[in-house]
Amino acid sequence: MTRNSLSVGMVGSSWWADAMHLPALASHPHARTTAICGRSRQRAEDRAATWGIPQVYTDYADMIDQAGLDAIVIATPNNSHYPITMRALRRGLHVLCEKPIALTYAQAREMAQTADNANLKSLVPFTYSFMPTARYLKELIDGGYIGSPYHLNMRYYTGFARDGDYRWRFDKRIAGSGVLGDLGSHFLYIAEWLYGEVRALTCRLSHIVPRPETDPDGDVYPVGDDSCTLTLEFANGAMGMIHCTALCYEDTPFGQTHHMEFHGAGGTLYSYTDWDTVQQVKGARVGEGPVRDMPIPERIWGDARRDTVHNTYRDMFRSEDFMIRGFINSILHDVPLKPDLADGARIQRLLEAAERSHEAGRRIEVASIA
Repeated sequence: MTRNSLSVGMVGSSWWADAMHLPALASHPHARTTAICGRSRQRAEDRAATWGIPQVYTDYADMIDQAGLDAIVIATPNNSHYPITMRALRRGLHVLCEKPIALTYAQAREMAQTADNANLKSLVPFTYSFMPTARYLKELIDGGYIGSPYHLNMRYYTGFARDGDYRWRFDKRIAGSGVLGDLGSHFLYIAEWLYGEVRALTCRLSHIVPRPETDPDGDVYPVGDDSCTLTLEFANGAMGMIHCTALCYEDTPFGQTHHMEFHGAGGTLYSYTDWDTVQQVKGARVGEGPVRDMPIPERIWGDARRDTVHNTYRDMFRSEDFMIRGFINSILHDVPLKPDLADGARIQRLLEAAERSHEAGRRIEVASIA
């Protein structure tokens, strides 16, 4: 059944909601952001004034119960994802929930099962999988460019943890983990998206830069990792390495770089994004000469700008029909959508396996995480 419009509630009034979700909702002709909820009423009211949102709340339960919503977008700290999502699903709302979707696999699995049982649409925004480089890599690998996959190497370098300040993203009570969940979840999703199921993994987490022992309220907290290294074993026999760190000095306007390498029986693919002006895919197939540039096709770019990576990023999510705009379309037209809460739960299982591997100092079978 096709619907004409949706009433959407926004939980979270941070810079991320303002930069990512609210512009995308505003640009969709059939979505209306009718309510916003934030811990700071003043900031929520400021966002409401900017985006023309009529209802403002400081209690998500009140908003879910009273605002007359069809769907909800959850862009809040990780420890709140489970209770907000469960209340929304039980009220019959479609849910977009930021990743990691929960603090445990048990919570994530319940979220996914509840959405499935209620036949509700869900989306987990693993944002980098929607970028042109990633979608082109997906097309090439699915099309057999590298043949049977042998291994991959993916590196996410950024530097926001270099200052050693307290951040909730390194407070395991709130975030669940550190860089592993914050950055590693993105690349774990892409790794499975491209190579299939991860059957086992080994993880090493590090906490290199000293941080305050107490939070701003003076409470001692468990400090999350600022770097993680994962070795992956795929069901198809391929191996993988993922290294994510928030301690690198990367002299680009956005302060991060992405490096990806894929090798198989038939060839090799390389991808490099500098988060300034470079969005690059290169490749070489056996018997066809050296590594060469492989321009991203026009059909993948769409109408997104290409002058800077950040402009591409903005356009992909604000004006192209990816992520939140795709979420709205899937509800309006009742069509499937990925990645959903089931995908988010699968990645949560990998995160839990990684934490257990680090703690035990050994390889962990993913199936052992129940």
